[in-house]
Amino acid sequence: MSTSSSSNQPAAPIKQFSLLPKIVNGGIAGIIGVTCVFPLDLVKTRLQNQTVSPNGERMYTSMVDCFRKTYRAEGFLGMYRGSAVNILLITPEKAIKLAANDYFRHLYSPGPGKLPLLREMAAGGSAGLCQIIVTTPMELLKIQMQDAGRVAAQAKLEGRTVQKVSATSLALELLKSKGIVGLYRGTAATMLRDVSFSVVYFPLFARLNDLGPRKSDGSGEAVFWCSFLSGCASGSLAALAVNPFDVVKTRLQAITKDEGGPKYSGIADTFIKTLKNEGPTAFFKGGACRMIVIAPLFGIAQTIYYLGVAEKLLGVEK
Repeated sequence: MSTSSSSNQPAAPIKQFSLLPKIVNGGIAGIIGVTCVFPLDLVKTRLQNQTVSPNGERMYTSMVDCFRKTYRAEGFLGMYRGSAVNILLITPEKAIKLAANDYFRHLYSPGPGKLPLLREMAAGGSAGLCQIIVTTPMELLKIQMQDAGRVAAQAKLEGRTVQKVSATSLALELLKSKGIVGLYRGTAATMLRDVSFSVVYFPLFARLNDLGPRKSDGSGEAVFWCSFLSGCASGSLAALAVNPFDVVKTRLQAITKDEGGPKYSGIADTFIKTLKNEGPTAFFKGGACRMIVIAPLFGIAQTIYYLGVAEKLLGVEK
């Protein structure tokens, strides 16, 4: 009996999963992405946090109006208020998010071939769950710093003054008064937003990225512009889908409240009071701005991530 010729062929080597270069790539991607889009994120936060006065007046009428008033009152550097803590913590945040998704896709893979949709969603959700240990304190400090200018401007119009805060003083005050738990205010809301975002974003990105042309080097990877556009499209759609959760999270984490404004005790309470006082459209406040923020952020991050800078620096095969 003759044997098949394929049985004499050496088995293809199993590709090893290297976590370190993916973590480094995720950190580099996060720093570059956030630096590019931070002013948009600041505008998004201020639009989500503003409330309508009893006579229908509001400080900012649109995204452009918010940009103009912020720049006029605080200058160029004011557009980067709170960016230091964000850039500092975005390195581990994006490193965890992007690397963990790849790790869980590898872990949940049933074998060669395309990962089933449900497993892609599970991998994305698992990655979103892992990142909240860094995301929650980062978002808490960032949002408070971003919204400080709006609160100060509102107080000035009313003839009041508010004490200036820094990310360091805020963090120290929270640690002193509430311990480490103080830095994790809004964890449940952050988890709700980030897990649901990742469940939508990562499978959508993988499928869109698969549609584009491949590189000519035989790696099978998509060309850079395809990864960029896939990241932009997936990020903006996922951002819009979970914007109600982002509004709730932002309001729970905004420690400095408007005088006479509503107080929120939790996720359900925030949903109910926002719906009762402002209607369902309030859950999409800053939605267009958030889409504009997330699209280039994830487009840039995914492109940088797949360039494989860390692999070249560490001498690791992609």
